[in-house]
Amino acid sequence: MYSFFKKKFIIPVVASAFLFVGTSFKDDFFEIAKQIEIFTTLFKELNRNYVDETNPGELMDKAIKGMLANLDPYTVYFNEQDVVRFKINNTGEYTGIGALLTRKEDKLIVKEPYKDFPADKAGLKAGDEIIQVGDVLLSDFKDEASQLFKGTKNTKIDVKYIRKGKVNTTQIILDEVEIKSVPFFAKIDDKTGYIVLSHFNKKASLETKEALEQLKKEGAERIILDVRDNPGGLLNEAVNICNLFVPKNEIIVTTKSKIEKHNSTYKTTKDPVDTEIPLIILVNGRSASASEIVAGALQDLDRAVVVGSRSFGKGLVQRPVDLTFGTQLKVTISRYYTPSGRCIQALDYSRKDKNGMAIKTEEKNFNAFKTRKGRTVYDGGGIQPDVELEEAKSSPITDALIKNDGIFNYVTSYYYKNPDLGNRIPTVTDADYSDFKQFLKVQKFSFDTETELALKNTLAVAKKEKLDESIQAEYQQLLAALQKSENALLDKNQKEIKNLMVDEIIKRYQYQEGLYQYYTKNNSEIKRSVSIFNNADYKTILKM
Repeated sequence: MYSFFKKKFIIPVVASAFLFVGTSFKDDFFEIAKQIEIFTTLFKELNRNYVDETNPGELMDKAIKGMLANLDPYTVYFNEQDVVRFKINNTGEYTGIGALLTRKEDKLIVKEPYKDFPADKAGLKAGDEIIQVGDVLLSDFKDEASQLFKGTKNTKIDVKYIRKGKVNTTQIILDEVEIKSVPFFAKIDDKTGYIVLSHFNKKASLETKEALEQLKKEGAERIILDVRDNPGGLLNEAVNICNLFVPKNEIIVTTKSKIEKHNSTYKTTKDPVDTEIPLIILVNGRSASASEIVAGALQDLDRAVVVGSRSFGKGLVQRPVDLTFGTQLKVTISRYYTPSGRCIQALDYSRKDKNGMAIKTEEKNFNAFKTRKGRTVYDGGGIQPDVELEEAKSSPITDALIKNDGIFNYVTSYYYKNPDLGNRIPTVTDADYSDFKQFLKVQKFSFDTETELALKNTLAVAKKEKLDESIQAEYQQLLAALQKSENALLDKNQKEIKNLMVDEIIKRYQYQEGLYQYYTKNNSEIKRSVSIFNNADYKTILKM
């Protein structure tokens, strides 16, 4: 199945690869064999002679990850525990707690409990910091924290967590958890159906089909398919979702590799549900991989109007390769191309800048392609919407607030200060926003912009060279100027940040379903999509 988001295994993997790589591998075989022998000898002698006791497993894990780090971020090694998690992400089912957890700075934080699943039933809330699972203290546990929540159905797990500075205890009872690819769908007016497609597991096309058919039964005459923030997943599911809207034998995506075996053309194979129903696809900068295949293919075939902001730009395809001892390699094997011939990969991982970062394709270097009806589309930088909306774009300051949990942490505080909000629609007032900015200041929130990181690194180097006292005044002056600039950006992007704050607040009280329900009446991209349908812009864009 293709996908888009220890000691003994290296030699057999390379040997098996030799069976199908062909001439280029044969040409390099001596060099590869030589390097393997050097590494094997080094690894053995290091573990035998090093002055302190070594951990061969950890050393190998770091060696593998160091080797892969020089390639693209999608080529990764999975140890035995990682393989289980990867399986979860692709099947949509597992025995667990039903919550999104994140680990930062040795803290395990509940980011989102899913309604009526074990974590929710146990009373855990977003923002809770789990400090102990069973007899294991998280501060002492350095491995993948999700391993602590493994077990059969009905297994009881005692948990200690911190909420508002107080230690609490609860018990989670494990159960079957189904992660839906389509967490929400509904009619948003008399004619318009709305489907949220959040990721591409093996049930994605089935759930999308069921939602589409149900909405049609309810009288929907046009569809908005929302793949915003969808990081992708299984390629074949993207093809099957396109197949809901286009006939059999339509080329959806082509993959091209240096290995002929991996060159494939993916066509639709089933009878569609509806080839005529008007379709709008919503994308943003976090729509990637399989999401971009769906949006790009249906755009190229003039089957849908794409609305929002430019997508992420992941035009690479990965394949999981089973290794020995239950481990796995997910490796980039090819690039994919939409029906018009576009590869929308934005970053060139074979070329790095002076900081070791992949170089982004500049817009002036994009190549033009034609859709089936002759509209011009471009490669090289994600899927450019047919209708690009300024409000759908995210600013760097907003990205920093999301990445470093500035909004998330503030809303945690807000939630406990406003316990009675319930199902009402929250309003973030100017006073609330001032409180938010003060919160960031008190918490010494770090935006981690490139400028801020460079400034901090300069001071760190200065301390090593004992020059920090001589530049301290200048450093503080620059830091103050930077903080003033960041504060100005908070004001400039206030509307965008307020909207994200409202979204996070709604999720705390009404879960994901409540947020999507709110979107159907209040989201600007959805409103604009409805107006495109209503004003005949849809037909004009597609030259119908």
